[in-house]
Amino acid sequence: MKKFFYTVIMAIVSITMLDSCLGNNVYDEYKDWREANDEWYEIQAESGKYTILDAPWDPSAEVLIRWHNDTMKTRYNLKPLLTSTVDVKYKLKLYNGTAVDSSYHSSSTDSIYRSQVSDNVEGWMIALTRMHVGDSCTVIVPYPQGYGSSKMSDDLKPYSTLVFDMKLVNIYKYEAN
Repeated sequence: MKKFFYTVIMAIVSITMLDSCLGNNVYDEYKDWREANDEWYEIQAESGKYTILDAPWDPSAEVLIRWHNDTMKTRYNLKPLLTSTVDVKYKLKLYNGTAVDSSYHSSSTDSIYRSQVSDNVEGWMIALTRMHVGDSCTVIVPYPQGYGSSKMSDDLKPYSTLVFDMKLVNIYKYEAN
């Protein structure tokens, strides 16, 4: 009886491994899309238009950022921590210009998206922890710091580089001394 049990278990494991090898491989399926996103990101990184920001918690993680406001005027404003709850206005598009999402489509007041910094993709966490209230910028998030190999919608495919136009409006319930 033990021999039969082990044979069945080995058969199930073998079938599962074979299926994963022969099945739908997202990495290969989206190869052209992934390579186009990688190439576009590299072009932007080398263009000199953006500053590369890395994550203090992971030096291999990075985003590109370009401020649209005079940061000298906001440098003394509050700056969020990973645990802060922030109010942000944003528009999200893909590298090819396809609009994907926007806080302006929400039913909330003043088109504000409110969340804790750490509840977002890593690219947002990197950017927001470097911004001050009032800063407005474009942030380019490579797919490892975005949604990676996950398909979020028909428009938001796996391996998508995310391009956010965003403004840090407020740090919710922060009281200065």
